[in-house]
Amino acid sequence: MKRFDQINVIPFIDIMLVLLAIVLTTATFIAREGIDFELPKAESGAPASGDQIMEITIDKDGALHLDGVAISIEMLDARLQKVDAEQAIQLGVDRGVAFNSFVQVIDKLKAHNLQHLTILTLPAQ
Repeated sequence: MKRFDQINVIPFIDIMLVLLAIVLTTATFIAREGIDFELPKAESGAPASGDQIMEITIDKDGALHLDGVAISIEMLDARLQKVDAEQAIQLGVDRGVAFNSFVQVIDKLKAHNLQHLTILTLPAQ
């Protein structure tokens, strides 16, 4: 009978990577669930890239949120002053919101030279 001196950890690592992928996938659905907004539809689109993505959303009532926390446009302006120019930003705007709210946020992003912006949309069907 062969003696068992080592434990093979490769199957354990495979299982942990699958579990990590499941957790990361479900975490994105949970994060979007808190703010009530309906994205517009678009024909083309690409996913955002970057390690840490700042999320700015405008809900159906026109309220502004930064990473899930409600803020004012002035607070957003103060926060954007501290952001690196290479920061990836996702902007989600409810399709029923007045265009003026969208323009105000874009204006603040341009004022701070933040150009790595992804606008969230749903795929057109």
